[in-house]
Order: sequence, then C-alpha cells, then structure tokens
Amino acid sequence: MTHAPTRPAPAPEPAPPTRPGLIRSVLAFLRNVWRQLTSMRTALILLFLLAVASLPGALLPQWSLNTSKTAQYIADHPTIGPWLDRLGFFEVFGSPWYAAIYLLLFTSLVGCLIPRLWEFLGQLRAQPVATPRNLGRLPHHDRREVAGSVDEVADRITAGLRGWRLARRVEERPGGAAPAVTLSAEKGFVRELGNLIFHFSLLGLLVAIAVGKMVGYEGSIIVNVGSQFCSTSPASYDNFRAGLLVDGTQLSPFCLDVRSFDAEYTPAGQATSFVAEVGSQAGSQAGTDAWDPATLQVNDPLRLDGERVYLIGHGYTPHFQVSFPDGTVRDYAQPFAPTPNDPNFTSEGAVKILDPPGVTGDDVRKHQLAIVGIFAPTVFLHGGIMTSSYPAANNPGVAVDVYRGDLGMEGGRSQSVFSIDTNQVDKGALVKQARSNLMPGESITLDDGTVITFTGYNEWVSLQTSFDPAQGWALVFAVTLLIGLMISLVIKRRRVWFRLTPPPAGGDAHPVRADRTVVEVGGLARTDQAGYGEEFDGLAALADQPVVNR
Repeated sequence: MTHAPTRPAPAPEPAPPTRPGLIRSVLAFLRNVWRQLTSMRTALILLFLLAVASLPGALLPQWSLNTSKTAQYIADHPTIGPWLDRLGFFEVFGSPWYAAIYLLLFTSLVGCLIPRLWEFLGQLRAQPVATPRNLGRLPHHDRREVAGSVDEVADRITAGLRGWRLARRVEERPGGAAPAVTLSAEKGFVRELGNLIFHFSLLGLLVAIAVGKMVGYEGSIIVNVGSQFCSTSPASYDNFRAGLLVDGTQLSPFCLDVRSFDAEYTPAGQATSFVAEVGSQAGSQAGTDAWDPATLQVNDPLRLDGERVYLIGHGYTPHFQVSFPDGTVRDYAQPFAPTPNDPNFTSEGAVKILDPPGVTGDDVRKHQLAIVGIFAPTVFLHGGIMTSSYPAANNPGVAVDVYRGDLGMEGGRSQSVFSIDTNQVDKGALVKQARSNLMPGESITLDDGTVITFTGYNEWVSLQTSFDPAQGWALVFAVTLLIGLMISLVIKRRRVWFRLTPPPAGGDAHPVRADRTVVEVGGLARTDQAGYGEEFDGLAALADQPVVNR
C-alpha cells in the first residue's frame, strides 16, 4: 500500500519588527544625551566655554561692581550698549546663560568623574597585566643572557624593582620545555590619582563658588573722612548685592570710623599709595565706645568676623553754605564722582536741595535748588573752562551751575546722586540761574537773594564689604587643583615585563645549563615615552648585576 508523501508544513511568516514603545524611546534618548554630556570631550568643551563666557565679566564694567562706569559705558555706546545690557553682559556672573554653562559643566564633571574613580579603585586592587607573548613588538625591547639560575635572576630583578607594583608568575611553555618565570611591573599610578585630584578639585571649586554666591553678599558705600558707617541692613549701603539665600536680616554687625585718608603721588601725578586710618567695631563690640585702630590699603582688606572690607577708591566732597532769603543758613556736602579716565581727579557731582526753607505747599517743587558742578583739586583754567592739572588738592576750586525749579524727584523715576534729570531742564521745569567758578570762600548770589558759598572740601573713600563663608574652601580646592595638575604633568605611567627562561639546549653536546638564564625585557610608557629610554636601560641591566640592599 503506497502513501502519498507528506508535505512539509509551511514556514511561519516572520513577525513584523516591533517598534519600540514611547517610554523606551524616551529612555534611550535620555541615555544617549547623558552619555554625551558626561564624556570628557564635552567636559573640556564646557570648561572652555566657561572661560570664554567669563571674558565679558573682566573686559566690560559690571553693574554689581561699578554702577556709574556701567551706565557711562552704555551712554557712550548707544547702539550696542543697550543690547549688551539686555543680554546680561554687564551682569555676567549672574546671567542665566552663564549659570546654564556652569550647571552643565558641574553635571558633566560629576557624570564622568564617578566612573573614573571606580575604575581607578579597581585598578589599584588588580595585579599588573600578564607579560605579552611577543615582547619584541613593544617600543622598548632588550634580550640578553646572564649568569645565574632563573630563580636567582628573578630574585635579583625583584629586589631592584622596589617601589613598583609587581606580579611574579610561572608561564608554561609548549613542547615540554622548562617553564618560564615572568615579572610584570608598573609604576606611575599616582599620575591618574593626580588627574582625579585635579578634576575633583575643579568640581569642589565650582561648588564653593556656588555656595558663596548663594549665602554670601557684597556691598559698597562711600564714606566721608571723619564720618562713620555701620553695617546694620542692606539699606546702609549705596549698592548691595545679596546671595540667593540672603534676606538681609542676618548681616554681620560692624562699624567703621574713617579717621583719615592719605594719598601720595609722583610729580607726574601717578599714584604711589592710598592709606586710610580707621577705627573698627565688630560683633558685641559694635555700638560701644571701644574702637580698634586699623589701616586700610589697596588689596589689603580688613577682616571683621568673616567680613572683608576693601579700600577700592577715593574722591573729593566739596562743601557749600547756602543762605536763603528768609535768613536760614544751611551747610551741604555731597561727594563728587571722579571723571572716568581722568588721572587728575576732575570730579562731577550735584547738590540737590529738595526742601528750601520759607516755601510751603506746591511752591516747594517750584523753588528746589540744584548746585551742579565740577570740582578740580588743582585748578587749571583754559578759556574759562575749569579742569584739574594734578590729583592732589593743591589749589581746589569748583565750577558750578545753579538751577531752580522742579528736580523731578517725585515722579517715581530714580536719579543718580551725581547728576540732575536733564529732561527737567529740556522741558523748562528746571531753569539755570547762574554759573560761576568759585575758589574757597567765594560766593555766588541769585536773583532772589540766595547766597551760595564754596567753603572747602574733604575727601571720601569708597569701601566694599564682602562676606563669603566658602572662600576658605575655594582656596583649599584651588591649591589641591594645582597640586593635582603638577602630579599629572610630572609623573609618567610606565610598565616593564621580564621573561626569564633557561637557554635552549643544543643537543647532547650542549645540554640546558641551570646556571644561565635568557632574559627578555619589554617596556611601555603609557603616556609619554620621553625620558623612559634611560630608565628602561637601567631596568634591563638589573638582570646581570647584583643589587645592594639599602
């Protein structure tokens, strides 16, 4: 009985490829982004970008450091200045784009350093790698036959490799030949340690700077010589920049009594020294009659309970006496700001009298006075225009313009203390009454009988206070960063291998000699081969000369 052949079952059709789900795709994307972000290449790029982004902070004036210079720069560059201001180039270290680079660099360093640390710890626990099969292919190679058995030569070499990480192994050879002894040695692991110290110090430095910006604060104030200043609140300062976690209620209390200021100049007008003698109070001493004498100099701050007080500038404060028509006599003193790029301290400023006596109601705004002028420490007149020819006050004088009217202080717009609102002048709300050059003791009389007398001057100093509790840590990390960099640059990572075998037998007439050993040496400098040749020659010579124990 015949049977029809059975047909094989048809092969199943291949299943269509499955598309990954949304969650898996998102996770894959995030994983790839993380790998790119935490690569060393990305970290180096971000570090370079951070350095480039810091350049505007060093080349351009900053609002937090010098408000007047920043405003003057914008005024001198009306086209590009406002755009730079909108983009944050006058407040670089507080701008969102600088913070973004900062945070990305921090994240990249953390992501690439942690795996490297674990890898380094694993390398410390691991033995040196086994001897390569063909040592002749290494950059440094040597082969020689020396006196002594294999074990004796191995002991001799081992004694000479003190300070090296060493592994001794027995290597079987084919054909029933006597086994070989191999020595694997490596040195220079400290190089990788220095590299890790450098990068972790950089990470710590970034953290210290960030902490300082969050819990620290800076303030600046102009104090007339002979006056006092107390740090009680942010309102005590002319400019105050607080950290993100500072609300101004926990400032370190201290007081300064500016007793004198002395500036010395060369005959050409170049400054040689600025010295301010002050009295200081801090902590529980603040507010008492006890003062500790101190000297303030440029780049030599005064330290008070964590606060650092810097002397950053000085100038002149002209004094005016105003006799009003009703017989009231008042004295006014207002610091004048030195003109930018003028080494002779020609200074500009304004004295604003908002409440003239004898005037009430709405007439007050119509009779406000402004004494706008130029102060010259050493007067030089050219065609009636007053400038200064020397920075010291050898022949002081002022050139003043007196205005009467509405100063515009009630409009809600802020004004510089060193100038008036020129819009008030343009629209006729503020009218010029007189102009004159005055020397000490000279006066100018207005049409209503008001007499303005230039009575003299005194000097002012500009002080900057800074509180940064992370400054010490920043210094520590900066020092360890340099140490790590020096270690990674000076120390070289290198390896050396020895293979010790008995000399080959040459038949019955030349049997294997137990008192001779063939030594094959290979060396590799993993980073830089410069200077390794001489060291390798010395290592190869360990096989044929005895080592004296030291």
